[in-house]
Amino acid sequence: MLDTLFSPRSIAVVGASRTEGKLGHAVLANLIEGGFQGSLYPINPRPGDILGLPSYASLDDIEGEIDLAVIVIPSKGVLDVLEACGQLGVGSVIVISAGFRETGHEGLMAERKMAEIADQYQMRIVGPNCLGVIDTLASMNASFAVGMPRQGKIAFMSQSGALCTSILDIALARSVGFSRFVSLGNKADLDEIDFLEAWSDDPESNVIMGYVEGIADGARFIDVARRLTKTKPVIVIKSGRTSAGSRAVSSHTGTLAGSERAYEAAFKQAGVIRSSSVGNLFDLSIAFARQPLPRNDKVAIVTNAGGPGIMATDAIEQMGLRLASLAEETMASLRQALPPAASVLNPVDVLGDALADRYQAALRLVSADPSVGALIVILTPQFMTEIEETAKAVAEVAHQSEVPVLACFMGEANTQGGVRILTEHDVPNYIVPERAVTALKAMADQHRWQDRPLPQFEAFEVNRERVARIFEHVRADSRLQIGDAEARDILEAYCIPIPGSKLCRTAEEAVAFAEEAGYPVVMKIASPDILHKTDIGGVRLNIQSAPDVRDSFDLMTFRAMRHMPDAEIWGCLVQQQVRGGKEVIVGMNRDPQFGPLMMFGLGGIYVEALKDVAFRIAPFSRDEAREMMREIRSFNLLRGVRGEPPSDIEASTDTLLKLSQLVTDFPEVVEMDINPLMIFEEGKGVMGIDMRLVLAS
Repeated sequence: MLDTLFSPRSIAVVGASRTEGKLGHAVLANLIEGGFQGSLYPINPRPGDILGLPSYASLDDIEGEIDLAVIVIPSKGVLDVLEACGQLGVGSVIVISAGFRETGHEGLMAERKMAEIADQYQMRIVGPNCLGVIDTLASMNASFAVGMPRQGKIAFMSQSGALCTSILDIALARSVGFSRFVSLGNKADLDEIDFLEAWSDDPESNVIMGYVEGIADGARFIDVARRLTKTKPVIVIKSGRTSAGSRAVSSHTGTLAGSERAYEAAFKQAGVIRSSSVGNLFDLSIAFARQPLPRNDKVAIVTNAGGPGIMATDAIEQMGLRLASLAEETMASLRQALPPAASVLNPVDVLGDALADRYQAALRLVSADPSVGALIVILTPQFMTEIEETAKAVAEVAHQSEVPVLACFMGEANTQGGVRILTEHDVPNYIVPERAVTALKAMADQHRWQDRPLPQFEAFEVNRERVARIFEHVRADSRLQIGDAEARDILEAYCIPIPGSKLCRTAEEAVAFAEEAGYPVVMKIASPDILHKTDIGGVRLNIQSAPDVRDSFDLMTFRAMRHMPDAEIWGCLVQQQVRGGKEVIVGMNRDPQFGPLMMFGLGGIYVEALKDVAFRIAPFSRDEAREMMREIRSFNLLRGVRGEPPSDIEASTDTLLKLSQLVTDFPEVVEMDINPLMIFEEGKGVMGIDMRLVLAS
């Protein structure tokens, strides 16, 4: 829970200043003005009071215990102060000082030393290069931010200190309350995952929101966030959506992956809600903080204007929610309570001349309807509209209702008084219907996520030793790339079906196997140095006779030697030609932060052109594998269209899970593709046609 950070009994400000405008002055002033009730110790080598408090020349001069130290001095003196803090038993430290990894190698080394000191003394450190920490429950503003937010149920963290100040300013303007507010800075010690763990059992923080630039330990993040989001929502903005700077890759999966795909998959598997903007971050957070989750995805609308009601209806359908069908009893009661011209169908239109009492009657009836999972109240300011009285009516119904009530008082100049009343009574308000529906969509998704059990990871009986021997042999040859001729043994070891095949060193050997296997056959150039065989004419399909086998062998080996004269040519792989089925691709690219990023999508030669793919971080559950397949646009082709039989989805799921196990069992595999994986009709399984792997150097 990080008690000494969030609920300290005493705070020392190292670098407290008497000069207005300096950070050391601002931090101490914020602590005093914020109402901190514990002991405050300004540390300054010059004697005399600072802001009415006696100052101390050093930490050693303080007689009492120090729970928290805030360091606001030049970077060159920070390590010595941290050492002193450790020796004095200080529990937590906030290092506001800049001048560390952001300045270069020397600063990075100092930051690593900072982490060593934290570990040595079991002391937790926020920063360096941060804005500070605010805890409204402890009336503690240990930052140089302008203003203290109101108390609320949202915990916030951010890697960007500048964004922290903007978030605070918006929160003050909108009366959004926080429980805890943390500027992470360079994360020498404490990072996002530590705060997720700390806030998981925090009864004062019902919602966690944050700004993330990068996550170092992706596997731990998924594990912690997956458990946390089962009890409270986590909403983040992740910057850096482009894949610029990613390492060169040779597989289709690596080409299509990139760090952005990894973050998307990780957030999805961990139940983290990704926000598109700061405005959206607030929209979602206040909905979660102020209202209960919807009991289902059916939304009712009460409005005094038809147009906005239609806008809300369109948004509900577009976002995958449903318009609630009101019960006959509800509509009969609405007919009695509303004028004849009013619409008692959903959206319920109380008409433009509706006063507060008409709104209240409609809201009570609609919110009590058993089919309604959530309610949106739309008000447009018309000449006779009682804006503030209607806001009070909305607040009263929301307080009594079991379903979330979101308001959409459209306008600004004339609706301010009503919006203020809604805010005071914890009813979220949105200026347009689409934003309200977006918030409800996130809440409905969260409700479904919380109802889902934690994933169960399956394990198959496989031959790991056989794969380990293959990898040892490849490394003994000073190679890292494994082509189809060797990779087929890996597929067999992990119980993935492959067509009958043989590596043939001569044309006559190829003919002999083709005659034995039966025509037609497929031939592929076999070389540890040639992974993309199609690019050099190294694949021939539908070979029907012995002369064609000889000609194909000679032609492919000739082309391979001409295009890649330094390549080692083993001969040709001759395979039984597989008939029927649909081509998909299954692959993996190992992400630096999150590990094995698995891909599933439409296969064949068009995979990079169409990019119809979906991603998950391995390991994943059977349900997650099925979801992954359903995400591709062409999934309906696998389910069967226009009389075609459905494909074997369960066998495909098993294959994904086996490959997930493979890349989890062997972290040295950095890239992998099966392209194509043939999926046959339901009950007839799958077959891996062509596979390649790349091992870590």
